[in-house]
Amino acid sequence: MVEIKSQGATLPSGLTLHYHEAGVDNESTVVMLHGGGPGASAWSNFSRNIAAFAEEFHVIAVDQPGFGKSSKPTEHGQYFTHSANALNELFDALGVDKAHLLGNSLGGGTAVRFALNFPERAGRLVLMGPGGLSINVFAPDPTEGVQKLGQFAAPPGPTKEKLEAFLRTMVYDQSLITEELLDERFAAASAPESLAAMKAMGKSFSQPESFEEGLLWREAYKLRQRVLLIWGREDRVNPLDGALVALKLIPRAQLHVFGRCGHWAQLEKFDEFNRITRDFLID
Repeated sequence: MVEIKSQGATLPSGLTLHYHEAGVDNESTVVMLHGGGPGASAWSNFSRNIAAFAEEFHVIAVDQPGFGKSSKPTEHGQYFTHSANALNELFDALGVDKAHLLGNSLGGGTAVRFALNFPERAGRLVLMGPGGLSINVFAPDPTEGVQKLGQFAAPPGPTKEKLEAFLRTMVYDQSLITEELLDERFAAASAPESLAAMKAMGKSFSQPESFEEGLLWREAYKLRQRVLLIWGREDRVNPLDGALVALKLIPRAQLHVFGRCGHWAQLEKFDEFNRITRDFLID
């Protein structure tokens, strides 16, 4: 049985980051970064992955700023940069010199920004439908999933029905959207501090002085790490055609596509996902 610890660290910037930690005590660390949907957290995204990775790696699954049990600031710059800076502080606090980064959606964007801004601290990257890096060549914008995300907090306010509509765009296997999941995610997402943090995050992608920091595809050619792009063929949030530009631009990229899979490859295809990604990081 793998022991998974739940703990937090207060950083010099004043932020507190909560994280789950598990695994062998060695220098090979994997940091997991979750997506940005209402009520998301490290545990909600990676509960089926942490123990498997912990057999061979030191695993740190982080609640990004504004999510889970981490601080929920409402004044910050472009979110990918904001979260990457916080992660860099966490590395210092935990004595981690360098780590592989595994990021889903919003977390994929944070992972890329971290690798661009702190290249000496970033190992290999595993990016599942990453935000900011994908450009939809054929699919319309905003996508179905992004539209449903925007509707969640729109007047007259969040409801469990709107959350369910969003979460159902995340998966191919609709049985994953259970009442228990809806209750847990809605309780977290509808808290006033969570709503304020999500609003600030969304605003950060359109601030004139910093929004270009979120256009990660424009800097993708700078990545020197080996990168594994992972997509679900039925992804309705960041559709599969969004992988094409990243695959073209990143020098050391490869792409794996899961059929009968949506935006949560790490959950819908967790056994195969765990095997493929662990092999990629160890090879």
